[in-house]
Amino acid sequence: MRNNNTLLLDTYDKLHDLAEVSWKEQKTRDFLCKELDKLGLPYETYPSHCGIVVKWNSGTLGPTIALRTDMDALWQNVEGVWKANHSCGHDAHMTMVLNTLRCLKEFKFQPNSGCLKIIFQPAEETGKGAQAIIKDGIVDDVDFLLGIHVRPVFELGMGQASSAIYHGAATLLKGKIKGIQSHGSRPNLGINVVDSLGAIISAVNSVKVDPTLPSSAKVTQVKAGGENINVIPDEAEFSIDLRAQTNKAMEALTESVMRAVQYAGEANGAEVQLEIRAHMAAAEKSPDMEEIVGEVVRQILGEKSLVQPPVTPGGEDFHFYTKERPNIQATMVGLGTGLEPGLHHPNMKFNLASLGNGVAILTASVIKLFEKKRDKLKEYKNDRV
Repeated sequence: MRNNNTLLLDTYDKLHDLAEVSWKEQKTRDFLCKELDKLGLPYETYPSHCGIVVKWNSGTLGPTIALRTDMDALWQNVEGVWKANHSCGHDAHMTMVLNTLRCLKEFKFQPNSGCLKIIFQPAEETGKGAQAIIKDGIVDDVDFLLGIHVRPVFELGMGQASSAIYHGAATLLKGKIKGIQSHGSRPNLGINVVDSLGAIISAVNSVKVDPTLPSSAKVTQVKAGGENINVIPDEAEFSIDLRAQTNKAMEALTESVMRAVQYAGEANGAEVQLEIRAHMAAAEKSPDMEEIVGEVVRQILGEKSLVQPPVTPGGEDFHFYTKERPNIQATMVGLGTGLEPGLHHPNMKFNLASLGNGVAILTASVIKLFEKKRDKLKEYKNDRV
């Protein structure tokens, strides 16, 4: 399968051209369903979102091992044209997972003890796609979960791979301020929301948490006032971006920032409303899963190609699965692709030859996971006898 470049690149080109924004991945879903029909694999679709779940079941007792890929694209200005754009590599992820299924079929693979699930997940960019999958009970029976993500060249070089990606947690806050309008010559008769904004920015910048863990808090958007300079404005909006390397640190940071914003913003008598608009969970390490994937990377790409998992402040909703279902052991493969200039850049490019490496790693990881977990299940059964 690694040498079947024509099929691999054709799949990638089609998915790349079908780019659709979060929650609107209908054409992408339809294409994937047609490809799954060709493979003769059963799948389910859902009325509330565009996700697809393949359930390849042996009908015998055993672990449920799942592969997950994201489906959505970003809405971006690409060389003067606003459009849906796969600048985060989700087209590559779908291509690798779909071709992993093709590869497993060619190898006559059967999940002889257990079930293989393939989760095509919508709306990763909103931070809420994984939660929709969880809400539908799709991962309730999952024991082991595997994902993959293309990485920028400053993290992993072409031909390299990591057994995990240590994403940080991210929380996005949106706030509104209500004051009182007055004439610019009589500010004492009003409540200036610009004063509140200044106090809020200062307060957010002054928040400190555990210095041993990377974190940041910053105001990223402000809006206040109208066309007239001589009017004390009574309404404002603002946004805050929070980052922390662990979920525990994010909880502490969010609590501190929300408290600081309320106190500072309301000190002059204004009213402040603040809500969480989006949240991404941080990665939780799974040494067992990382060991298995690491063995596969060494076997396929060579000893020197396995590198330490990158630690990144970027968010990924893949990690909600383990946060909401702690029984799941999960890891996300980091794939070196020569990707430049960076993820989410409108002109992001990467070496398409890396897709074959990803398919090989995912295919071998699925097979090895079933072998190792089947052996552990046998040991468990023998101990019970």
